[in-house]
Amino acid sequence: MKVKNKLIVLIALLLTIFTSKAQIANDTELYKNIIKKDSLLFNIGFNTCEVNQFEKHLSSDFEFYHDKGGQQNKVAFLNALKNGLCKSPDQYQSRRELLNYSTKIYPLYNNKKLYAVIQTGIHNFYETFNNGKEQFASSANFNHLWLLENNDWKLKRSLSYNHKNKKEIQTKDLFNPFELKKWLIANDIPILGLGIINKGQLEEVKVIGNLNKNKKAPINTIFNVASLTKPVTAYVALRLVSQNKLSLDEPVYKYWTDPDLKDDERHKLLTIRHLMSHQTGFPNWRDGKLKFQFTPGTKYQYSGEGFEYLRKVLESRFNKSLSALASELIFEPFSMEDTRYVWDDKIEEQRLSLGFDKSGKSYKVHKRKVANGADDLLTTIEDYGTFLTAVLNGYGLSEHVFKEMQSNQVSSQKGKHFGLGFEKYDFRDGNFALSHGGSDNGVQTIVFIFPKTKQGMLIFTNVDDGYKVYESLLSQYLGEYGEEIIEIETKK
Repeated sequence: MKVKNKLIVLIALLLTIFTSKAQIANDTELYKNIIKKDSLLFNIGFNTCEVNQFEKHLSSDFEFYHDKGGQQNKVAFLNALKNGLCKSPDQYQSRRELLNYSTKIYPLYNNKKLYAVIQTGIHNFYETFNNGKEQFASSANFNHLWLLENNDWKLKRSLSYNHKNKKEIQTKDLFNPFELKKWLIANDIPILGLGIINKGQLEEVKVIGNLNKNKKAPINTIFNVASLTKPVTAYVALRLVSQNKLSLDEPVYKYWTDPDLKDDERHKLLTIRHLMSHQTGFPNWRDGKLKFQFTPGTKYQYSGEGFEYLRKVLESRFNKSLSALASELIFEPFSMEDTRYVWDDKIEEQRLSLGFDKSGKSYKVHKRKVANGADDLLTTIEDYGTFLTAVLNGYGLSEHVFKEMQSNQVSSQKGKHFGLGFEKYDFRDGNFALSHGGSDNGVQTIVFIFPKTKQGMLIFTNVDDGYKVYESLLSQYLGEYGEEIIEIETKK
């Protein structure tokens, strides 16, 4: 049989298997044995250039099909390893990484006797030049045909195809769920939550990725959104101001004063406006004792302490917890049933997105028992998107307070300003966006809303370097405004 015909037969066989429901569970001995063989060939053989592993575990008539490099038999494949990829490891190294959750294994039987399996999945490749920093090279699909020869599994056929480098992946249409998932895999993003707002309504919600290797992330995945907590806390205060129960410019010391500041007369200058626009003079977080680093109201400095101060002012003034106030003023009116400041027994932990570091190691879940006005809000894309649509439409705010929220309260950085609870981007055409981000261990989140055009976008990720996907998503979904945001953020 000619090579072309052999390949057509093999592909037909694969397609037949893929459309069946014969996939085996990953806790079976067969699955574990195949994954062990895969590891011997690639984690040891390919990644460390121990070519003898391929000599041992490839079938004698092994054939390899690559969409970029053509077709090879066993001899040609081994020669390519020895004289190409593995010739000078100090100058060049390639590492293959199997994405475990993508792997599926299908057994093949002849008269009820197991004789082969087909393994499918996605693998990523990384390159190192001259012992430098490892870089992503490409992502590809693969199909492996393993044959049982003398009670030992041998790799008989290997197809590696649909290779895409980072640039090719990023230029694909990210509106396509399949391409979006491929792109996320290539960028090592475990889970992406994406929300799109149009005409003042949450139009689209996507959650792509896996909670773990066995479970797909549901549409209502719960994320820790870090500093996206601050806009919610600010909106609680703004609603109370709109109800004439607070004033933006009244001194807050009459309601609460931090014990660390009682002997510093500057604490009497602090107002709700200062707390929400990062003009307190506080550091981001105190190092032991809270101190002013400058006089309140004189300049901008981002501060989580400012929003914790706001929480304590609100709780003291109204004799209610921030959680209770938020439930009364935001969560219940907006039906945000999956949003909370603290961990409680109503949280469905099986929907919780774990946070990961860059190496793929998960962080311990922080089960907060006391609300923090600046950090650790738990929510979903739908809930937070619903909140943002309320903000866009000024729900529950007086006309004056709504205008103040969107106004330039203080210059922040890179030509931007802070309003009340949100940072503000002013665009060349006169439009503007309100934005906020969140960054903690295993958390990278950001949102943008456009009050004039009633548009918005939410991006939630659960990995330390999730910010690396922002640029492509902003360009794809926000067009020229996304490009201008990137221009602002990248200027020196």
